[in-house]
Amino acid sequence: MKNNFPLASIIIPCRNEEKFIANCLDSFLEQDYPKDSIEILVIDGASTDKTRDIVVGYSQKYPFIKLINNLNKFTPFALNLGIKNAKGEVIFLTGGHANFNKNYVSQCVKYSNEYKADIVGGTLKTVPKKDTLTARAIALALSSFFGAGNSAFRTGVEKPIWVDTVFGGCYRKEIFDKIGLFNENLIRSQDMEFNLRLKRAGGKILLVPYITAYYYPKDTMLGFLKHNIKDGIWAVYPLKFVKFPLKFRHYIPLIFVATLPLSIFPYIFVSLYFSFKIALKEKDLRLFFVLPIVFFVRHFGYGIGSLWGIAKLIID
Repeated sequence: MKNNFPLASIIIPCRNEEKFIANCLDSFLEQDYPKDSIEILVIDGASTDKTRDIVVGYSQKYPFIKLINNLNKFTPFALNLGIKNAKGEVIFLTGGHANFNKNYVSQCVKYSNEYKADIVGGTLKTVPKKDTLTARAIALALSSFFGAGNSAFRTGVEKPIWVDTVFGGCYRKEIFDKIGLFNENLIRSQDMEFNLRLKRAGGKILLVPYITAYYYPKDTMLGFLKHNIKDGIWAVYPLKFVKFPLKFRHYIPLIFVATLPLSIFPYIFVSLYFSFKIALKEKDLRLFFVLPIVFFVRHFGYGIGSLWGIAKLIID
């Protein structure tokens, strides 16, 4: 402990993030936390764009920024590499596709100490990458109850609460000794499986509304569809490797698709309701005509992916 500020290891898994990695690094360089109490480990999964060159440029200027190669490319390997190389007492598991408020590190450390939490995170503000109607609609859908369910870090809270998951969390390093590292069989959903393991072991996860991160989702319908299909697969396929399912909200799209002839009309009504409500709030009625499509792509893509995940369970 130095000057009452524990060393914070910020781990950034990334691959082909040349458009975002500089903003992400800048957001950590602008933290109000002492620079001599921070190390930044960028775990690169064999990027083929300029990501590595950008990070090398930062590391030459700031000795506490280091580039580590992730030859296995995927996120769980990157997370585990970062944890193994981290020197900090607290470890932040973030992502190159996001940036963070200047008090993110200090507030996470503060609330971790005050609440004796094993993981602390803040609310995630989903912002469009481009100023297009589709990109705006996707960001708004992912921030709404109809698009995110009861995922509180996406929809927001008014006071600190105990939750089942957060984004960009601050982890006490000792919890990895207690329950192990991330499951490297899980290309996605590895954080949710880890959190379930943690909570089964009596761990606590705190969401604090005064801490904010910003995330940039896909900005086209096709990219959004592909992303949701992959998420849907990895909501179900982890059952091949772990003994317990994810949270119920991850299976609602599967139920929707499996019961489509019966659920389609109630679904349309609910979708139009939320779309109209959001369009009024944003004072842009054009969103009323785009949001139903975005919601359907979100739910149908996720549900189809889940069916695919079931098929993989049977075939593999």
